Amino acid sequence: MRILFAGSPALAVPSLMAAVHAHEVVAVLTSPDQPVGRGRAPAFSPVKEAARKAGLPVLQPEKLDAAFLPQVKGLAPDILVAAAYGRIFRTSFLDLFPLGGINVHPSLLPRHRGPSPISAAILEGDTETGVTIQTLARKFDTGDILAQERVPLDGRETTARLSELLAGVGARLLSGVLAGIAAGQPPERRVQDESAATYCRAIGKEDGVVQWSESAERIERKVRAFDPWPRASTCLGSETLLLLQSHVYPATLRTDPLYDERRPGEVLAADREHGLLVRTGLGILAVERLQLQFRKPLDWRAFLNGRPDIVGTRLGA
Repeated sequence: MRILFAGSPALAVPSLMAAVHAHEVVAVLTSPDQPVGRGRAPAFSPVKEAARKAGLPVLQPEKLDAAFLPQVKGLAPDILVAAAYGRIFRTSFLDLFPLGGINVHPSLLPRHRGPSPISAAILEGDTETGVTIQTLARKFDTGDILAQERVPLDGRETTARLSELLAGVGARLLSGVLAGIAAGQPPERRVQDESAATYCRAIGKEDGVVQWSESAERIERKVRAFDPWPRASTCLGSETLLLLQSHVYPATLRTDPLYDERRPGEVLAADREHGLLVRTGLGILAVERLQLQFRKPLDWRAFLNGRPDIVGTRLGA
């Protein structure tokens, strides 16, 4: 089959490679280069990097408008394959593909429709997630389900590690779906259950700022969900402090006369086994690894050696 592939982040690269391995990818559609750093040098998307290494034509339109359609039509693609492209495809665009379009989505649709399903699964404490191959529809993530694979979660995943795992699952699942379509035996469609739909939104830098009035369990999930970006953060005096690894302290300090639920964010002590203990709105968060912004990451012991004054300090104040 002749495939036009659409995607941008690293999550989509294994799916691109799966398509390249068994089919003819006529071009790769990805986001425009973005200026980064102090010099504002243009940075390629991971999908563009992979496409260039594979010798594939790359398309980076600012808009998928009428002026762009003839360029796609001239490629004579059979099908559109999308993975984390991040844009809605209009009907006029989808009509260019005789076999329609399919999308690789890293959740068990209809749960976690939207742009951040991997982080959402961690934030919600889901016990499982997975990957769905769906038909492309006019509304985001509402297409019919062609294939799904479930992945159990143990509560220790970060978005970085889970993204890598689901990228591989998605590529494998996509290969099977494409093989069936190419053979004239596409998978049976299953309409999504709208009553079970949940939604997630795009994550912003401000989402990483820790609210110590929340529970230790909720904050611990944020530490994992916002790894690698935007990172869970708080302030230590006038400095930004990033929380890189943590867990919920298994004991309780409620019998301690110094415990005061009105002072969430206070660093209570350094525990030899668990790390720096910080009171929250409910429970204690044990911080194992942390980093002052623009400094190197440190385990809690090394950090404490340099900043022994952190015990007794109220973070976020």
